[in-house]
This record gives sequence, structure tokens and C-alpha cells, in this order.
Amino acid sequence: MDAEAIGRRFTGKAGILTGAASGIGRAAALRLTAEGARLLLVDRDEEGLKETVRLVGEQGGRAGGAASAYAADIADEDAVRGAVAAAKDRYGAVGLLVNVAGFHKVVPLEEVTLDYWNRQFAVNTAGTMLFCREALPHLAEGGGVIVNTASTSATHAHPYMTAYAASKGAVLAFTQSLAAEVWGRGVRVLAVSPGGVATPLTEAVSFPEGTDGAYYARITPPAGMGRPEEIAAAIAFAASEDGAYVRGVELRVDGGSHA
Repeated sequence: MDAEAIGRRFTGKAGILTGAASGIGRAAALRLTAEGARLLLVDRDEEGLKETVRLVGEQGGRAGGAASAYAADIADEDAVRGAVAAAKDRYGAVGLLVNVAGFHKVVPLEEVTLDYWNRQFAVNTAGTMLFCREALPHLAEGGGVIVNTASTSATHAHPYMTAYAASKGAVLAFTQSLAAEVWGRGVRVLAVSPGGVATPLTEAVSFPEGTDGAYYARITPPAGMGRPEEIAAAIAFAASEDGAYVRGVELRVDGGSHA
């Protein structure tokens, strides 16, 4: 990312970004702070968070951007309350919430345990809901923005990802209904749905022995896997005034793989 070549759309804006220890979350932290945002970065991976904060600092604080780390499990209700309170205390306002945190594995349905299913929903869906719920009163004070990360698996078939797809489908439905619920309070809500992106999460994926790769070949982007920075750019658009007329929708960023 060429920090000198991008805008300053978040100068004076402060907020919270989850899942910031790696992948799309780290790329979003770098992009938003490069454009001036001051962010509380949340993740359960403390070392990853420290590295992201270091990279933000190395970037130079252009346009007043800055970041601080807050280690927490986003599925823990008390931890979420603590993170939102910390952001308010540190920055005096919370005008932006970007929910990126999530996880998935490739698991055939016969091997999906109830514990795994519940953990997918606890992190991917409940964690998103909790941050939205706790941040909403602060966001409503100044006309804030919520960007939730769904997935193309929410609307398109991705074999061996039934639990993940269901949890992200719930995120998308939640986002659309929340957008309608809070538009009168001046809060804009939308979702970004990445397709295949080269991150530590996806690089660790392995498929069951004997998997027919023909289906996944059909939904692989012609130019290959996306980069986290490309998703971060879409998040920055969605969260900025450039996206002011975009609300209650899914912004799909998948390189045309699901066209």
C-alpha cells in the first residue's frame, strides 16, 4: 500500500476494529489508520495485535492515524463491553465499528460437532452482534458507521463449510435487519462479503481426502485469490463518506468468482 497515494477520509474519526491480528483485519487496520482513523484493535491473539500496532506506527501516523491493542475474545460478553468502554475512554468517541474477526475450518457435515457449530456462531455471529449492540449508543451520538464482514459463502454454496456458511449467512441477515432498525438514528450499517482471499486463515485450509476440486475450480477468481489489501480498500470505501449512500446491503468483493 502506498500511503501517500490514498486519501484522508478518516481524519478525526475514531472507532473499533476486530480481528486485527492478521489477514484482512490487519490490512484494514493499516488502510484505515493510513487515512487518519484512530482505532482500538481487538483480537484474542496478543502477539499478532502487537505486530499490527507496530506496523501502524511504522507507517508513520499519516493524517493523525493511530492504533492501540485490546486483547479479548469477541465471544465473551464482558470482554466486548470492556473493549467498547476502552475505545470510548481512549478516543472520546466511537464513530466507526468494523467487525472482521472470525474463523472457519473445512469440515464435512458428518464431522461437525455441536461444540464446533456453537463456536462458529459464538465468534462469527454472536461476536458481531455483541459489538454492534454495545457500540450502538455511542455510534448514534454522532452518526456512525458499522461494517460487518460476511462472506460469499453466506449466499453461495461452499462445500464442507456448512457451519461457517450458516454463521456468515446469519451475519448478513443480521446486518440487513439492523440497518433498517437504526437508519432513523443516523447509523449506517452494511456488510462486506469477501470471496477467496490469501490469508493465514485460508492458507491453513485442507480439504478431505478424495475431495472433487471441480466445484471449487468454478468459484476461483480468474485472477487467483484476492489480497487482504483489496478487501481492506473495499472496507475503507464502505466506512467512508464515499459510501454514504450505501446501506443495508452486501458489498461483494470476490474478483468475479461468483458472477
